[in-house]
Amino acid sequence: MPRKWANVVLVVDGLLGAWLWVNVSVIMFLADMAGKKALYKNSALSKDLLSDIKSEVTLKGRVRILVEMNLEYLAIDRQGFVTDNERAMEELFGDDENSRKADACLNLMASRIATVFASMREFPFVRCRAAQSLNPNTMTTYRDMVPTKLASLIWNYLTKYKTAISNFPQTETCDLLIIDRSIDQIAPIIHEWTYDAMCHDLLDLEGNKYVHEIPSKTGGPPEKKEVLLEEHDPVWFELRHLHIADASERLHEKMTNFVSKNKAAQIQSSSRESGQLSTRELQRMVQALPQYSEQIDKLSLHVEIAGKINRIIREQGLKDIGQLEQDLVFGDAGTKEVDNFFRTHEDVSRENKLRLLMIYAAVYPEKFESKGLTLMKIANLSPDDMTAVNNMSFLGTPSETKKSSMGILKFDNKKKHGIRKQRIGEETAWQLSRFYPMVEELIEKLVKGALPKDEYPCLNDPSPTFHGSARSTAIQYTDTSAAHSRRTPTWARARKSDDGYSSDSVLRHASSDFKRMGKRIFVFIVGGATRSELRACHKLSTKLNREVILGSTSIDDPPQFITKLKLLSMNELSLDDLDI
Repeated sequence: MPRKWANVVLVVDGLLGAWLWVNVSVIMFLADMAGKKALYKNSALSKDLLSDIKSEVTLKGRVRILVEMNLEYLAIDRQGFVTDNERAMEELFGDDENSRKADACLNLMASRIATVFASMREFPFVRCRAAQSLNPNTMTTYRDMVPTKLASLIWNYLTKYKTAISNFPQTETCDLLIIDRSIDQIAPIIHEWTYDAMCHDLLDLEGNKYVHEIPSKTGGPPEKKEVLLEEHDPVWFELRHLHIADASERLHEKMTNFVSKNKAAQIQSSSRESGQLSTRELQRMVQALPQYSEQIDKLSLHVEIAGKINRIIREQGLKDIGQLEQDLVFGDAGTKEVDNFFRTHEDVSRENKLRLLMIYAAVYPEKFESKGLTLMKIANLSPDDMTAVNNMSFLGTPSETKKSSMGILKFDNKKKHGIRKQRIGEETAWQLSRFYPMVEELIEKLVKGALPKDEYPCLNDPSPTFHGSARSTAIQYTDTSAAHSRRTPTWARARKSDDGYSSDSVLRHASSDFKRMGKRIFVFIVGGATRSELRACHKLSTKLNREVILGSTSIDDPPQFITKLKLLSMNELSLDDLDI
């Protein structure tokens, strides 16, 4: 019998978050399977492979259940997922257009996105960004058609689900908006000042894994410990979307509060003043130590991280860089300010100079054509760095940028031409937090029914009453348990709190809020999403009373995005070959 391969998911302890992708030979499975276990299959199982398993007599008494699960995506938090198409930008927007490779990429992407709706039992209205160059005088490229092609492929899968999956909705229950990286080329490179974004931008993280040193319990040298900065950590959950200054202040308050309420901490604090502990005090400390140790470890971890981030901000002069970035985006700075900054800040890192120049190129493309080379020399950037700036053109021009009849970018020199406008009623306490990603504006327009139909057509045009129900309650099901699981997945529920002053209460409120929300909104970004865009979706969920879920081919931090940009015209290289 020839060897046949299938993608299999093993689910540990029933938790979706603890599953493992493996490529496993069906023949090896038939040979090695032992004991009564639950085998969960994530991809569609062919009839031939299913027949092979059914025909194996020795398995009948061992395999208790075989279940196909529509879970071909990775959850990054309770409102975000990726399809793990890391090379999507290169394969879809690269200089060397390869329609066969691009079609394969989109097909795989669509099948994985469709499983999100299958697993959540949602059937969406599908909208997408229309091709930007659909006019008689311009040739439409494959890049222009990416969102439209993807929307069509997803729609094909969803229509099949209506008959193939039991209890799959037969009418629309939510919104899906498909866009690509061309809608906002600034979000992936500007400095985002939230705790979450700063961790991933400035620290050497491997995914969400942070390695720090803790004192040895045996009195030896410090030991290295790996921790995951994820939602199960209540302190992380509370701080992640705060400005780094607010997060640092909140941590200081938590430490002060902890010492005032924890007996062991009070004893240790007083011992530092008196210089020595009595036997009675030592006994009392040991009794309180287990709880003390667990809580102080959580807080100490984030105090250490915040301290490290603040130190990097000072050392790299990021406040000055961030201020100029914000001024560029909002039209308060231009060529003169960038030129002066490069001349007076020679010690700024090459990466930060490159990011600043990329923002300048995105805001002032017509000036960059004449001034870009001069600014590159002043900043002492290499031709390799300029590859990233020039390759931004592969992602297209934002629809908000107007063109003259000759096709040249046109601006009114008498007006500010920053590509962001200050949002009325959303003033921030921090000047470095004025920036907002364009996806935030698109989602708000979607809810209001204000998305232009010619720019964002709907494959299944909704009825006039649909947008009027934007703030309606969640769709009701006859099975109350099904309704509960639909709004609040098991992995998103809060843990019980050990005390009255930890961050666990934040988790409890967050998970219960989903039950009361209206129809979901899904946004999928082809070519990678950012931390700021994920934060915006969390923010809008509260503001709009609709759960907003962000999906993308990947979540990219600025260095990753710049590396991928360079690959658009360097197809012979791989992601591992490039470094900014």
